[in-house]
Amino acid sequence: MASTCVSIYVDKICFYRHIKLMLFNPAKPYNDLPNLPPPGELETREVLKACIEVRAALARLDAEARRLPNPDILIGTLALFEAKDSSEIENIVTTADKLFQQSQLRDTEADPATKEALRYRDALYSGYRNLDQNPVSTRLAIKTCSIIKGYDAEIRKVPGTTLTNKATGDVIYTPPVGEDLLRTKLANWERFIHEATDLDPLVRLAVQHYQFEAIHPFIDGNGRTGRVLNILFLIEQGLLTWPILYLSREILESKSDYYESLLDVTRHGDWHQWLDYFLSIIFQSAVRAEIKINRISSLRRHAADFLRSTEPKLVSDALLDVLFSQPYCRISDLVDAGIAKRQTASDYLKTLVRWSMLEEIKIGREKLFVNTKLGELLTTNGDGITRYSRNALLPPEPLFTKNQMMPE
Repeated sequence: MASTCVSIYVDKICFYRHIKLMLFNPAKPYNDLPNLPPPGELETREVLKACIEVRAALARLDAEARRLPNPDILIGTLALFEAKDSSEIENIVTTADKLFQQSQLRDTEADPATKEALRYRDALYSGYRNLDQNPVSTRLAIKTCSIIKGYDAEIRKVPGTTLTNKATGDVIYTPPVGEDLLRTKLANWERFIHEATDLDPLVRLAVQHYQFEAIHPFIDGNGRTGRVLNILFLIEQGLLTWPILYLSREILESKSDYYESLLDVTRHGDWHQWLDYFLSIIFQSAVRAEIKINRISSLRRHAADFLRSTEPKLVSDALLDVLFSQPYCRISDLVDAGIAKRQTASDYLKTLVRWSMLEEIKIGREKLFVNTKLGELLTTNGDGITRYSRNALLPPEPLFTKNQMMPE
């Protein structure tokens, strides 16, 4: 009898929520955005099976990163790609090459899109480094958005924020309005993140991401802030060790599905479609990143072996870390890493140029040294990368075998 009463109660909750969803008007502020947790069953057999597969993929990704002598070098490269793609989702478009150059130069004349994407990287890195003291929360969201935007972000105080279809101009969603209401919604969002521990962390991740985007607490930067929080949540929950999952690429490649799945939760309460989509892009991102890191490891080992055979005095983990933290480096990077003083550091880099391991370029008054093979690997699947050679007259030999193919 008791179970029947509970079932009737849950059915009533779902019925009244369905009526609210039927009344949803995209042009009016969605002040009736339901609190978390959502009613009904989220952890279906299919969802739990997907969670197991995603956990396994994340574990393989972490294990692959641990094979590097210093996995922290990946943050400098993969976090920039996450920054680039997450910004591009919001139509803030720059190139990987500009990002890598400007992450070294920090030129005040860099274009606004590049500057904003670099600030995204800074926000992700700051959140990662301070996660023990500042867990995923409203406070962290405000700090993250502030870094991304380059000013002190605040919870929206005035109405007027709408989301529109870029092609038609139609309003597709109007978030809740009123600072007090937004803070109440955020407080509920934060409690759900840390208290709904009966749900799988991956399910919580998907649900909280929808809710944060639906609350839309800032005038601008909500999507990018939410995507930084996704990565930090995975680390906080022990599912990832480093911010090396560039999830935004999968979202960018399925942008219409991303927004449609979010809107389907708002319009129809379709959590299962959203969970299926969100878990699938985490899985795909983990697989892609695992293969990418495997290739970075292979290229780094190949570079070390080549140096041992040509310039054994130059071989050190510290030098390789500088060369593989990102494609561009400067003389000062070697000096700062304690590898050598300036003149010796310059000689080291010029030696690597002579062996075609680096390429020297000049941007303005700055000299940069480019690890061209790493740059190619980061921006393509790397199939065209060839081995270093002591004899330029020999035909080039592919570095990677077929079992290391990067999925397109």
